[in-house]
Amino acid sequence: MVENLVIATSNNMGKDYTINKDALPKHIAIIMDGNGRWAKKQGLLRVAGHEKGTKAVREAVEGCAELGVKNLTLYAFSTENWNRPKFEVDKLMNLLVSSLKKEIKTLQDNKIKLSTIGTISSLPKKAQKELAEVKEKTKDNTHMNLTLALSYGSREEILQMVKGIGEQVASNQITPEDITTKLIEEHLYTNFLPDVDLLIRTSGEQRISNFLLWQIAYAELFFTEVLWPDFRKKDLLNAIHNYQNRERRFGKTSEQLS
Repeated sequence: MVENLVIATSNNMGKDYTINKDALPKHIAIIMDGNGRWAKKQGLLRVAGHEKGTKAVREAVEGCAELGVKNLTLYAFSTENWNRPKFEVDKLMNLLVSSLKKEIKTLQDNKIKLSTIGTISSLPKKAQKELAEVKEKTKDNTHMNLTLALSYGSREEILQMVKGIGEQVASNQITPEDITTKLIEEHLYTNFLPDVDLLIRTSGEQRISNFLLWQIAYAELFFTEVLWPDFRKKDLLNAIHNYQNRERRFGKTSEQLS
């Protein structure tokens, strides 16, 4: 077998996926959707779906680390999610804290660095403390960067970027002519990440939900019917296999690429 090719078998789908490790997405982002519907199907409370979804997180993280994907961003909690019932929000915050404590070994074993984007200051103090501790413990890991989008909304991110650059213009640090794509990206929460190559959304919904609107300008979008708690490595492989069989033109023609 050629060294850069991985044949990954999915037993319960009866399919093999040939993954070219030289053509992996540099940055995968996932909208983890369907926890509530999964729980409803089981006759359980919505929070049970969120709890079950932690296994899917581990599968996605480990799968990306094993393949060699360098950046994975998970949409864990949006700015709009604060509007959910207080009981559910409280459970989600408690689950965040407990999951971070449980998964620190997985992060260290796989040499994964934890980062965050969003308005972290709006999270409960306990969650902020746990996040800070895990980020500190994993800061020197270099195999993969795992970013959690927490209390995150892309419109808010863009608003803060505009304000930041506007303040620089108002104080004569820069002129409007100095505003470039690079400057804008330096003012985004994701200034330490490359643009998204592959965006995955689970549960069959086909919308972006205020997630990384600037960063997905040329991303390949992959929508799957699988509910997030049922998402496994085989589903990740399916998405990457699909991605590798697309032609990414970035505005050019097929003839120009060839």
